[in-house]
Parts: sequence; structure tokens; C-alpha cells
Amino acid sequence: MGIGEWLFGRQEQPPETPIPRVPTAADLLAAVDQVEAMAVAGKVRPEVLARLRRVTKTVRETIPRMDRLGGGSTQAYHVMATATDYLPEAIGGYLRLPREWADSRPVDRGKTPLMILVDQLDLLGRTMDRVFDAINRADAEALVIHGRFLQEKFGHASTGGELALGAGTPLPPMPSSPGPAPAPDSAAPRHPQVTPDSGAPSAPSPTLTPPQAPATPDIRLQPPIGRQG
Repeated sequence: MGIGEWLFGRQEQPPETPIPRVPTAADLLAAVDQVEAMAVAGKVRPEVLARLRRVTKTVRETIPRMDRLGGGSTQAYHVMATATDYLPEAIGGYLRLPREWADSRPVDRGKTPLMILVDQLDLLGRTMDRVFDAINRADAEALVIHGRFLQEKFGHASTGGELALGAGTPLPPMPSSPGPAPAPDSAAPRHPQVTPDSGAPSAPSPTLTPPQAPATPDIRLQPPIGRQG
């Protein structure tokens, strides 16, 4: 026993507060699925379910890309809190009320609990859209910066996907379907052919011309001599 314990007695140590575990992507997706199932089981009105699914759809598309926001960013926290806290609290608070009473009794500046829930879901939907847009803009900016780097490095501007062809450069013609083989040219020299019997090249066959008829002599009939008139 120490002197402090002897003078003041043994002091009880306060229990250590457990540090909450940071939810993983699987935890966030499971929370989104759970709040949707809770709304379907509670048979919420169609306008409520449509707004809820708009928010959950954006959250599902954002969760795999949250690493681009950074672990300690405010936007990443908004995504986690929407999936695990904001949505379950809004839907659960509405479902704990009697349905007819919640849809018809004004409770805050003339608004019913149903109208308040719709406003909350619209606000969460706009917030998640801004977060998702920020992620896309960050990726687009990275693409722009990479393009400028390439332009400075190689000294050529981007052609926009035209394969560096000028505006007046015609494209090569597309290959057409094969047509009939061309007839051999009669003026082209003929190569000797190898016969299977001799194996030696045979002489080209001579061109036969039809025989010409002999010229007919010009014979004119003359009267016989001595028998004139």
C-alpha cells in the first residue's frame, strides 16, 4: 500500500471509455440496407420511400469512393453519419408515431410529422448529391491536370480522340468485299509450265492463225484473135 492510499484510501479508477470503431464500407452498406428494410416493413407512404431511396442510392455510390475524400474530411463524416445516424433516426422517429396522427396533426409551424420527415429526406438528398459531385469534380480535375502535364511534356495539344488526324486528312477507305478475280492480261508474258511427266518446263504453245486463201488473179475475158467482126 502506498502512502497516498494510506492517507486518502484507495481511489477507484474510472472505467476506460471504449473508443468507437470507425465503420467500414461493409458496415455503412449494411446500415443503408437496414434502414430501407425498416421503411418497407413500416409501410411508409410512397413519397417517403422514394425520397429515402434517392438518398440511399447516392450513399451506395459514394461509399466505394470515400477514400478520395480523406479519412478526416467533413464530407466523409456526413456520408457515415447519414447511413448510420441521420437516416435511421428520421425514419425511426416517424415510425414510432401513430400513422394517422403523424400524417395529419401539425406539430411545428403548421407542419405534420410526415411533412417534417419529407423535408429532412430532401435535405439529406441534396447534401449527398453535393458530396458525390465533389468526388466527381476531384477526379475530373485530376484528369485535367494530367492532360496539362502531358501537353507540357510532349508539346502537343490533345486531339480530342481524333488520332492526330488533321481536319482535311481523308480517312483510308474501308476494305470492300472481295469481288471476282480479274481476267488475265493477254499482253503479259507467259511463264513456262512444269508438266508432271517430264518435270521440265514446256515451251509456250504457239498461237495458231487461220490460213489465208491465195489471192485470186484478175482475169478478164478477151475476144479471140482473128474472129473479129
